[in-house]
Amino acid sequence: MRVKKFDSMNVVPFIDIMLVLLVIVLTTATFVVRGIIPVDLSESKSQIPLKDIKTVVITIKKDDSIYFDKEQIQKDDIINRLKNYKKNVTININCDKNSKFAYFVEIIDLLKNRGYTNIGIVTKYE
Repeated sequence: MRVKKFDSMNVVPFIDIMLVLLVIVLTTATFVVRGIIPVDLSESKSQIPLKDIKTVVITIKKDDSIYFDKEQIQKDDIINRLKNYKKNVTININCDKNSKFAYFVEIIDLLKNRGYTNIGIVTKYE
């Protein structure tokens, strides 16, 4: 039995892994630098400025992922998170204009059915 000698090492798999890691780092770095979840908000002609009071922010991204403040959660976990707040807490909803409208309606319905009525929709002012 003869062992085949390798003259060179195949680095293609190593390069593939490094490129994937680079994409992950660049994507994460963009989020960390901004400190916000990027959402392309819908536009409106009316405006009510946000006050500096304690609010809960629910964000629906384009890929239909849901964030409670800055932490990604499942839709079913929203009510569990809101148990720490009073029913009159201000809840602002950031919804990407390209996300499914059904997700937005389900979250509004979920909040209304549990007695949360102080709900605001965040938009971009033209």
